[in-house]
Amino acid sequence: MAKILKIYPDNPQENLIQEVVKTLKGGGIIIYPSDTVYSMGCNIFDIRAMERLAKIKGVKLEKAHFSIICNDLSHLSEFTKPVDTATFRLLKQYLPGPFTFILEANKTLPLAYKGQKTVGIRVPDFSIPKLIVTALGHPIATTSIKDEDDVIEYTTDPELIAEKYDHLVDIVIDSGYGDNVASTVVDLSQGYAEVIREGKGIFEH
Repeated sequence: MAKILKIYPDNPQENLIQEVVKTLKGGGIIIYPSDTVYSMGCNIFDIRAMERLAKIKGVKLEKAHFSIICNDLSHLSEFTKPVDTATFRLLKQYLPGPFTFILEANKTLPLAYKGQKTVGIRVPDFSIPKLIVTALGHPIATTSIKDEDDVIEYTTDPELIAEKYDHLVDIVIDSGYGDNVASTVVDLSQGYAEVIREGKGIFEH
């Protein structure tokens, strides 16, 4: 059964953040709030946790293409090829925010990402995932729990989310109702910006 932790962005309790981090380090899967929809995440360096996350989503890990949640842009060089000044300025303009930017991946990606030519980077404008990443010491893999074909209440209500994923995940962080609009996805991997999915973020470039 998933443990429900009530953690609110205006006053997050350090001991609860540490409990989430301990679960991630132990290979656990968490559901957490962001500046868009509720999402599932795990330790990016734990291949078994990544495989479990892919299984929950109903895809093979090599085809999952999970995005990476960072707390700022300092992690970019760990996962992506060097970006030019114009691209870095663009990223700084829109992040933190409700965007996923697809960039060219480098060859030092964690094992679960091997072979991927691109990777999605998220820096949410929401304290809880950023606190988790900071306390963990490195980014986490993430995927939205929103079903693109099914806009129903469980995408926003943490109690219904916990009910649905009770036996699949280890922790559900309840921060109150979430949004039901996913991030805007912008592909920067081809040398120009292309909006792949219109979401919560408004991209003007």
